[in-house]
Amino acid sequence: MPERATLHRAWRDVQRKRLLICAALGLALLASLLTDITLGSTAFAPLEVLRAVLGSPGVEPDTQVIVRELRLPFALMAVLVGAALSLAGAEMQTILNNPLASPFTLGVSSAASLGAALAIVLDLGVPGVPAGALVTANAFVFAFASVLMLQAVAGLTGGVQSLVLFGIALVFSFNAMVALLQYLASADALQQLVFWSMGSLTRSSWPAVQTLGLVLLLVLPFSLRAAWQMTTLRLGDERAETLGIDVARLRFGALLRISLLAATAVAFVGTIGFIGLVGPHIARMLIGEDHRFFLPVSAMTGALIMSLSAIVSKQLIPGVVLPVGIVTAIVGVPLFMSLILKRGRQ
Repeated sequence: MPERATLHRAWRDVQRKRLLICAALGLALLASLLTDITLGSTAFAPLEVLRAVLGSPGVEPDTQVIVRELRLPFALMAVLVGAALSLAGAEMQTILNNPLASPFTLGVSSAASLGAALAIVLDLGVPGVPAGALVTANAFVFAFASVLMLQAVAGLTGGVQSLVLFGIALVFSFNAMVALLQYLASADALQQLVFWSMGSLTRSSWPAVQTLGLVLLLVLPFSLRAAWQMTTLRLGDERAETLGIDVARLRFGALLRISLLAATAVAFVGTIGFIGLVGPHIARMLIGEDHRFFLPVSAMTGALIMSLSAIVSKQLIPGVVLPVGIVTAIVGVPLFMSLILKRGRQ
């Protein structure tokens, strides 16, 4: 009995620590979001920003337009993209049992880039889509199609290793086709394609924010519902199957969620690297492998990193908003190296 009481107390302490970490991340994310909105070519006080966001009376019309129509979609898109990519990365690392997995490991990003390149260079895309949305629609369709191919391969082979190898083959194939289109592109089309591939939040709009937010809200409950099964999968396929888990079905559902999250995020903002790789690693160090906490903390960690990167993108060069994909790579490489070195010393 004393041992049972000790274990119960230790379990409660762990749960309390995890809840405190979630609360701290939530507060940090809110602070980063508010800071992102206040910063720009015209600086606003935090209280003024809050009043503009809430539509309080007495706010200058120009201030309200800048905050609500320009900066708020930009800041919210950063949070949503970071959460989507990091959640997708967390699930992918689990189903592949590979700490180096991310939404782009299996060619989702490369497929989206090929779809965007076809729209930009050759003006080819989904029939009936308006010209202004052709790049976004193409990127989503090609990214989603790549995951359907991966799911077909997973169904035929049933092996994680085959899935990873096929994904790597897709990456090289799509990158080669994008390079060919770059070679054939005009100077103007090449400039557009290169800028898209860098990843940028400057195309953020309320429809884009609403679409990605809706996808995230639809996917997250299914991810949390499968949390205990994903935790068990970390023990190995055989152990999970002995506990009555349909591993093939679990992987199929996870791949479907990953494809929706990654394809939608990439379609709106372009290629964003390292968020889906670093976010889950930081969450795992903070919270452990219990996916009831690991998945939401991964989403919050990715959202926080992306929000901070959006702030840095506006501050590095005065008057210029750098593509956020460049910033995440600059920040992500040393951060990822530090994680590797820390893991090596353990």
